Amino acid sequence: MKKKDERVTVKHTQVKFFCILFLIVFSICGSYAAIFYTIPRDGVKNGVYMTLALVTFVAVASGVLVGLTALLYKNTVLKPVKILSEAAKKVADGDFSVKIPPRCKDGKKDEFELLFDDFNIMVSELASTEILKKDFVSNVSHELKTPLAAIQNLSAILQSDGLDEAERKEYAAKINEATKKLSSLVMNILQLSRLENQKIAVDKKDYNLSEQLCRCIVGFEQIWEAKNIEINTDFSEETVICSDEGLTEIVWNNLLSNALKFTPDGGTVNISAKEDNNRITVTVEDNGCGMNEHDIKHIFDKFYQADASRSTQGNGLGLALVKEIMNLIKGEISVESVPQKGSKFIVTVPKS
Repeated sequence: MKKKDERVTVKHTQVKFFCILFLIVFSICGSYAAIFYTIPRDGVKNGVYMTLALVTFVAVASGVLVGLTALLYKNTVLKPVKILSEAAKKVADGDFSVKIPPRCKDGKKDEFELLFDDFNIMVSELASTEILKKDFVSNVSHELKTPLAAIQNLSAILQSDGLDEAERKEYAAKINEATKKLSSLVMNILQLSRLENQKIAVDKKDYNLSEQLCRCIVGFEQIWEAKNIEINTDFSEETVICSDEGLTEIVWNNLLSNALKFTPDGGTVNISAKEDNNRITVTVEDNGCGMNEHDIKHIFDKFYQADASRSTQGNGLGLALVKEIMNLIKGEISVESVPQKGSKFIVTVPKS
């Protein structure tokens, strides 16, 4: 048997409806019986009058009963349904500012009040989704426009006759950098779209997590050597995990990329992996610029970049990708950060 919703604080609408209906029918039957037993029944003529009177009474009483029932049904059932229908039509037309006010002034809630509350929550979520969609399209357009404009301008300069070989190589290198950024943006958008629409199947298998972390660290060797960043690791050589190797590699690469990007020259990045029961916790910590509370709340939003001065080094999709991957592989990610002292990303994933 389905449990009653605990949010309901008034008696059921149908119970009230049928109680009123019972009282009306009981009153009509009582009146009918009273008339029947008070009218004299001597003679045919009195019998005809009595029958006509009773038929008239039953007709009038039935009409009153039907009218009251229809009025009660209209106010208790049809009216809230009509209100909900009109509000739903406005939402279907694209108006997400619709909000159905409560009918009960005493603060109590019946099933229709709960339906209105849930409808208001749904519309609020739809409005947020619509805003996110518009922001996403706006950001994608902006992010695509920047490298495309750079490629267009630089290629036009390359066509000039007065450039020497060194200048041509410099502009060609800048074009190559812009195309890499554009390629990275498109790839991240496609990956994020596939993850959000659950079009990526998790391919779980056993692999050595320590070896994977080492490969990812070595992949950024050129960056941390150029900035003279000290890399400290703390994980055993035989940390085995059963997960999607390709997806987790995206996670480590994004976290390492961010840590190295925001760590100053001569700074430190610490990477560790600890086993606890059936879970493994990987932390990536830096001593860079850190983040405030507002940035921490939005760091996993699409296209959000906490440090605007370094926006040219990324597109704000890396951590959004990481968050989606965590949802897909049943993992968790959190961040601890202090401005001007650094950030620590903590990833917890199932061992099997």
